[in-house]
Amino acid sequence: MEILMNPSILARYNRPVFFYFWSITIPWFCWFLAGYLSQLPQAADYAWLQGTLGMAGLLAPIAVAAWLFAADSLLLADLKARLFTRRGLNAPIVAFTLIFPPLSIIVAMAISLAFGYSADQFVISGSPSFSSALFSPWFILLFAALVEELAWHTYGTDTLLRRFNLFTTSIIFALFWGAWHLPLATIKGYYQANLVAEGWQYGVNFLVSVFMFVFIMNWVYAKAGRNVWIAVLFHAVANISNEIFAAHPASKIIQSGLFLILAAYLLTRDRKLFFQRGSIA
Repeated sequence: MEILMNPSILARYNRPVFFYFWSITIPWFCWFLAGYLSQLPQAADYAWLQGTLGMAGLLAPIAVAAWLFAADSLLLADLKARLFTRRGLNAPIVAFTLIFPPLSIIVAMAISLAFGYSADQFVISGSPSFSSALFSPWFILLFAALVEELAWHTYGTDTLLRRFNLFTTSIIFALFWGAWHLPLATIKGYYQANLVAEGWQYGVNFLVSVFMFVFIMNWVYAKAGRNVWIAVLFHAVANISNEIFAAHPASKIIQSGLFLILAAYLLTRDRKLFFQRGSIA
């Protein structure tokens, strides 16, 4: 489902520097401070502060987006039209969103068996691979998908589409999003910190995988006519799928390869969607 975006509405998403500056500056400040606290010998004494800083950083982008929408009644009307609609939630797109993320990690784990990795990866452990001060990791996985996409795919993506095609938008956003996650690697027990502890290659893979993930999620977003909820659902399903199994980090490198194959296919198949400005709804 692709309908040309109203250029007059798109032109009003005109504060990319403000949005992206504050959406990374506030989280970086909060998360680097939380990382410092988490490394202290008396870190347990600061659990509440660490958890609060973590949540403040997570909520910063949606707060910045809310500020911008509140300042422009036409933008707010566009947002409401996208939030309170079922447009774009067709069966094929929803099915892809629900099936592809878990299928990709299952296939990746199956391939990893040929390289000597354990079949124990397929066990549904019920225990995520990371911890979080104050909040359940499962809550963080779902809540992060919700509040991130209510920023990234309300204002963040569209303000880039004002000037760039979907391909360039995806590249720029992936660079930003990878950088946005960097301070999390300093917070003891967090997913990114655990990846770095496992091996540098797994941390690098996380950053590389962000690019393919963004291309695929933006394709879903475009095909669903800028429906914000499909982006939330895709992000949430991907988060849960990668944590519900006891997947070895090496399997996630293989998964990145599968993402790359799909992203390349989508870029080839939907060249107009990715390379022509104004081609999404």
